[in-house]
Amino acid sequence: MPTILVVDDEPSIIELARLYLEQEGYQVEAAASGQEALAKQNAAPPDLIVLDLMLPDVDGFEVCRQIRARSNIPILMLTARKEDVDKIVGLELGADDYLTKPFNPREFIARVRAILRRYQTGARPGNIIEIGKMRIDLSRHETTVNGQPIALRTKEFALLATFAENPGIVFSREKLLETVWGYDFYGETRTVDVHVNHLREKLTGSGVKIETMRGIGYKITAEETP
Repeated sequence: MPTILVVDDEPSIIELARLYLEQEGYQVEAAASGQEALAKQNAAPPDLIVLDLMLPDVDGFEVCRQIRARSNIPILMLTARKEDVDKIVGLELGADDYLTKPFNPREFIARVRAILRRYQTGARPGNIIEIGKMRIDLSRHETTVNGQPIALRTKEFALLATFAENPGIVFSREKLLETVWGYDFYGETRTVDVHVNHLREKLTGSGVKIETMRGIGYKITAEETP
């Protein structure tokens, strides 16, 4: 079963998370500080990290930044803060999802399952999609631009695959949350905007555009060649 590293300086949160995760059959490791989390992740990478923002030494933002510099391990960020900016910063640093404390244990488990499902299975089975200078191998979970591989996180790949399998079709943000995140997402649609912006940066020079349809959503098209 997957191993989940829970990082929080509150013993009660760690024990609550451990209780519900172990009931679902997951193996649980714990860390009470950012430094301990980085050391454990480096020594024995888990399948998912539940990461609190407010840690006594290295905060969750920095831990997330350092992990993302060397790994695509999925991260569920925990925060006691309700400010949207904290959630957005976490997503922009590479977190896959976030949950505000105190959290509902059933929602917590649902998010863990959804993240692991996306991470383990990748996009839906399929063959090769080519648009512009971009090539997507759905079964291998690989994307290349001009023959060069580009690194995409799990949800970025799933989002790109959703667009690419439906060229020219406009998706609302709500529909993308439902399709890509795979469950009723309790966050805000700003999450989609953050991931679309990441994709646009990574697809530079691909001949592919993710267009904003103002007031509606997004669609993917091939750029016209002169």
